[in-house]
Amino acid sequence: MDLEFNRNEDVLKQLCFQLESKLKRIGLGGGEKKIEEQHQKGKLTARERIAYLTDKDTAFIEVGTLAGDGMYEEVGGCPGGGVVTGLGYVSGRLCAIAANDATVKAGAWFPITAKKNLRIQEIAMENRIPIIYLVDSAGVFLPMQDEIFPDKEHFGRQFRNNAKMSSMGIVQIAAIMGSCVAGGAYLPIMSDEAMIVDKTGSIFLAGSYLVKAAIGEDIDNESLGGATTHCEISGVTDNKFPNDQACLDYIRSILSKLGHETKAGFDRIAPALPKENPAEIYGLIPSDRTKPYDTMDIIRRMVDNSEFDEYKALYGKTLICGYARIDGWSVGIVANQRKVVKTKKGEMQMGGVIYSDSADKAARFIMNCNQRKIPIVFLQDVSGFMVGSKAEQGGIIKDGAKMVNAVANSTVPKFTVIIGNSYGAGNYAMCGKAYDPRLILAWPTAQIAVMSGASAAKTLLQIRVSALKTKGQKISKEEEASLLKEITDRYNEQLSPYYAAARLWVDQVIDPLDTREYISAGITAANHAKVKKFNVGVIQT
Repeated sequence: MDLEFNRNEDVLKQLCFQLESKLKRIGLGGGEKKIEEQHQKGKLTARERIAYLTDKDTAFIEVGTLAGDGMYEEVGGCPGGGVVTGLGYVSGRLCAIAANDATVKAGAWFPITAKKNLRIQEIAMENRIPIIYLVDSAGVFLPMQDEIFPDKEHFGRQFRNNAKMSSMGIVQIAAIMGSCVAGGAYLPIMSDEAMIVDKTGSIFLAGSYLVKAAIGEDIDNESLGGATTHCEISGVTDNKFPNDQACLDYIRSILSKLGHETKAGFDRIAPALPKENPAEIYGLIPSDRTKPYDTMDIIRRMVDNSEFDEYKALYGKTLICGYARIDGWSVGIVANQRKVVKTKKGEMQMGGVIYSDSADKAARFIMNCNQRKIPIVFLQDVSGFMVGSKAEQGGIIKDGAKMVNAVANSTVPKFTVIIGNSYGAGNYAMCGKAYDPRLILAWPTAQIAVMSGASAAKTLLQIRVSALKTKGQKISKEEEASLLKEITDRYNEQLSPYYAAARLWVDQVIDPLDTREYISAGITAANHAKVKKFNVGVIQT
């Protein structure tokens, strides 16, 4: 057992090291040369601005760091999606923050940039917390304008969100700290207060070159849309500042004077660390994902005092449900049990599979959490729902639908952590991205797909071979093996948590030991928004 524990520990620690290395690389944005160019202009970088703005000795919970990873390579890539987003404290107030990274293509908007900005706006809207925009962008990346401009979830959606947040009473503050052009100019001006940095900040619908081409007027960018023009003549911006630091200091002053909203009222007591060592998680997750493990061992190393009150412990054993605290916050936990379990009838049930009794239990537990106003944490390592004649005759579809219904209609905040597998309809039932978790996180061991790589590759191979035979082509065993490898490699790449994070299917890939911090930050944010009443009638019994 010790040998296997050590092997597991080595593998997961190596995966976490790879994650840390990737995050450090992305943290450099467009590279050290581009960072130095920012400094020579008297500007801070996006991450330096956030570090200066946020309260000292508090953590900035970054969201979407891996957005765009491995994408747009044909045009030089887009590290971090060209924008830094997350949750941070400013003058003691938890805020959502979005800062354009001008070291990446001058802060131009790629399709993933729009998606990432919409995600941080969504977080601000769901949790009713202030949002701060630190604007420094050259506008839409024109070679890809058709993928970012016209559709419902594209560039223009952010301005719609500006208007919606205003109607909801959510404070929006914008600082123009570099370029702000074309349609992007509406974002800061639709905010409640807009400030601008003198000489480096500029805002206009069309720059000097376009103005010359369009109407023949000769004018420089500073006269056209600089700080003096907009603070003293047009009145578009509210105040100008001599440098980034002075502008950020003013934002801190604004936040220090905001009134306070009524809290949701989620229960919190003094936080306590787990009694069982969280670092042992590294050795408890099998390096071979087909091997079973006891998910309770993970839960006890994640919750306060390692205390967990299990719900229906002797029923529906392939799902663990129960109450605990994370960093002092009261939570309900729904987790896939990965070990093989024995039912009262003497039957053996496979770990990671959702059976009818488990789905029924989880649906009832989710209803209880809503009734008691307790946020829910989903720990995913799921292969899917049980299949076969016995499961079908037992009503697996009905019970699975009941669980999905409960997840979809749940009104308390939901948080999802993908520990291992996230396959098929199991992804949905365990609160995948489509079911609006306030945060969805993945460990480096996560895999997200319709089915496992091995199963999918064999299915795809059968389809490909059948298509070749239809055309009268024969395929040798060697060619079939080569084709299987090609299909498997391509599918496995898509299973990676980094593939998911690059496309914002998950908000962040994290070290397992950071899970408590992220969930606590998420509940802290969620506590700013009142909870709607849960309609029990939507769950059919």
